[in-house]
Amino acid sequence: MKKVCWPYFDPEFHNLPERIYGPPCRVCIDNESMEDCTVIKVDSVNKQAILLEVVQVLTNMNLTILKSYISSDAGWFMDVFHVKDEHGHKLQDQNMINYIQQAIGTVRETESTAKANNSEQPNDHSTAIEMTGTDRPGLFSEISAVLADLHCNVVEAHAWSHNARLACVAYISDQSTDNPIDDPHRLATIEDHLTTVLRSATTSPIQSGSDTATATPQEVKTAEFPEGSSNMITDVERRLHQLMLSVGDFDGPHFDQSMNSSSSSSATPPRSDGDEEGRKTIVSVENCHEKWYSIVSIDCKDRPRLMFDTVCTLIDMHYVIFHASITSQEGRSFQEYFIRHVDGYALSNEEEKDRVIKCLEAAIERRVCEGVRVELSAENRVGLLSDITRVLRENGLTVVRADVETQGEKAVNAFYVRDISGNEVDMDFVESVKKEMDDVVIDLEVKNNGGGGRGGGRQLSSPPRTSSSSSSPGLFALGDVLKSQIERISHNFIPIK
Repeated sequence: MKKVCWPYFDPEFHNLPERIYGPPCRVCIDNESMEDCTVIKVDSVNKQAILLEVVQVLTNMNLTILKSYISSDAGWFMDVFHVKDEHGHKLQDQNMINYIQQAIGTVRETESTAKANNSEQPNDHSTAIEMTGTDRPGLFSEISAVLADLHCNVVEAHAWSHNARLACVAYISDQSTDNPIDDPHRLATIEDHLTTVLRSATTSPIQSGSDTATATPQEVKTAEFPEGSSNMITDVERRLHQLMLSVGDFDGPHFDQSMNSSSSSSATPPRSDGDEEGRKTIVSVENCHEKWYSIVSIDCKDRPRLMFDTVCTLIDMHYVIFHASITSQEGRSFQEYFIRHVDGYALSNEEEKDRVIKCLEAAIERRVCEGVRVELSAENRVGLLSDITRVLRENGLTVVRADVETQGEKAVNAFYVRDISGNEVDMDFVESVKKEMDDVVIDLEVKNNGGGGRGGGRQLSSPPRTSSSSSSPGLFALGDVLKSQIERISHNFIPIK
């Protein structure tokens, strides 16, 4: 009988690519190489926006990125991060280390990525609505009042105000059932009322003489977030960046727009980012003709979440980051990105360079609030947000940024406030507020930290307080006003079963 020979196939042949190049994503967390920080190394098959997803994971864990080196040529993504935790220490918590390895190792591969703190996402039991429009003093208070009048409970809300524009993402539920609102007719009514409030901002006297309806479109709609999201908090921040970009906050306020349109060079005049030493934010763009890259350089004051803000902006402007170097030194951050447009070409003209510069400057500035930070916590009830913001507005304070969260039966709110003219609140007044609020039904803490860099969704806590004996006679105290008005409102409040 004639012998038949079959070709031999190595049973491990299908694993050959992994044996040569390694697994699709390898994450190494090294606590030994550096004395003062943890080194996180990521090697992965390159895919669109993978850098942003990795930075999202680290940002969500409140890690401070001290240095980073990125390279993603030839279909392979290699990244090194030098990080510290929010207390300035190495990563010692094994649960955190395991989470980082799991979250980065499974980016975009599954929607069941482990969630930080095992917390439910706000959209599990609520409806998300996003709003954009021209900002004015008291606008966030009016939005809160409309939602309360329409029997909507605000489960969570985040609002940013920058260059006379407002972007807000709110999670709402039905007041009586505490369920998401999915009735199309009711949603249309909510959108119509909110659009009316936003549209009225364009008729503000300070905006007279400009076509504000065209320059800053008012929009209210159900929110949509990127697919494969690993954490909704970070995705809300990315969405706020996108909304601000869509309404053109990088062009400055309408009444000052002509002053900002004259710049067309590859580097704009430096602008203040709140650095007490007077050093400014400097962004420049130049082309590397030998390699067909555009090189974006950023020199600005360092803060948490800065890398997320800049990477997010470049990705959402449809640029691909091939290489990058980020360092922090003496309170300054130096970032350099080698980018191309998604079509493979470098930035082609000065107009496109100028737009990238303005958008990056806006991304750096819009998170930083120079107002006073007011942290409030109280027993949650429908209309609480409307009541608090109305009292602030009636006493000459306007909200320039808001982070509102519900934790069980407790509402935790953080506002950055300025006076009605846009100036900072006098710190003598702030100190009087702290003293007067000791025995108020809600906990209140005031901080003058310049806005920091932390985004929405952070848990807030007020230290235990001792009761205050008395206040100076005749002193205008926001604490007394809040106490009297909120208690009066609470007594008149009748819950709907």
